[in-house]
Amino acid sequence: MRIISGARRGKNLTSPEGTEVRPTTNMVKESVFNILQFGIEGRRFLDLFAGSGQMGLEALSRGAAEAVFVDSSRESVKVIEKNITATGFKDRSRVVSADFEGFLQRERGVFDIAFMDPPYREGLMERALELTARRMAPGGVILCEHGSREELPERAGEFKKAKVYKYGKTSVTAYRAMEGEDRDGGTA
Repeated sequence: MRIISGARRGKNLTSPEGTEVRPTTNMVKESVFNILQFGIEGRRFLDLFAGSGQMGLEALSRGAAEAVFVDSSRESVKVIEKNITATGFKDRSRVVSADFEGFLQRERGVFDIAFMDPPYREGLMERALELTARRMAPGGVILCEHGSREELPERAGEFKKAKVYKYGKTSVTAYRAMEGEDRDGGTA
């Protein structure tokens, strides 16, 4: 597992041991950042269910102003901190050891981009999506990695499902802020 582009391109990262963490593949990671294209520079990035922290670190490597890494696993938090130190992004990183719900209910800041990859088939995605939508800046984007058989809701707060990208057994669903008539239930 490594950073694939930007200032720390090629930097190897550590992943937590065991089967609890399922790192995002390089193909899916590259696709996520292709979806974002040039919308990363100077943005605040949330890596929810961060695991190794590779998605937030990739965002930092590509110019994000800050990344916040949230995970409830102590082992994952240690690995994230190790990866942050190895990549030299301590000054633009914040690691939070907490469950997603507690973090999102207490957090007062907003994010421009959120990436979430909760454990598959545990029923966490909808609640995480709902709470994350409340912590997003206007014009933000939420990206959800999930199993291809899992169907996500059409809306989350002020966000609407924009597109689903499929990569074999994995899908990434992008949500973007609704505009105009979409907020009132019409179509745009």
